Amino acid sequence: MTIEERKNRAAELFTAGYNCSQAVFAAFCDVTGYEEKAALRLASSFGGGVARHRDVCGAVSACAMVLGILYGHDEPDREKCMEHYARVSNLLNRFADANGSIVCRELLELTAEKVKADEKEPTPTERNEAFYKDRPCTRLVISAVELLAKEIEEIEGK
Repeated sequence: MTIEERKNRAAELFTAGYNCSQAVFAAFCDVTGYEEKAALRLASSFGGGVARHRDVCGAVSACAMVLGILYGHDEPDREKCMEHYARVSNLLNRFADANGSIVCRELLELTAEKVKADEKEPTPTERNEAFYKDRPCTRLVISAVELLAKEIEEIEGK
């Protein structure tokens, strides 16, 4: 799948109502080996900076999950852990450089009061024309996909 195809797939999923994390994670099913339905379930908790707590952006969390599946370690090996963290940190830094932050509340420019309200009432925001017009989320999903795809290409030496 090309980067453009991945970006289009993620945007399709997001505008269909899936959260930012689901959209990014599912756009990489072909490389992670996950069935789309399982990918959507796995990533479902990370929207809105984890259940609308507005912490790390769900699109960024999905990138970290994909990198973990592809290149993570499964033994307590300090060297492998450091290598993996460096890889994930590099991607997070690239996202922050491109978008200003990796934190949902900062990306959405939310007030402290709005964040507290979202934490207490985790009901997802209604998806309508205003939602897609006013929020940068579609652009952030596309940015995450592009950065992740390029990171994978660099790692794989393509």
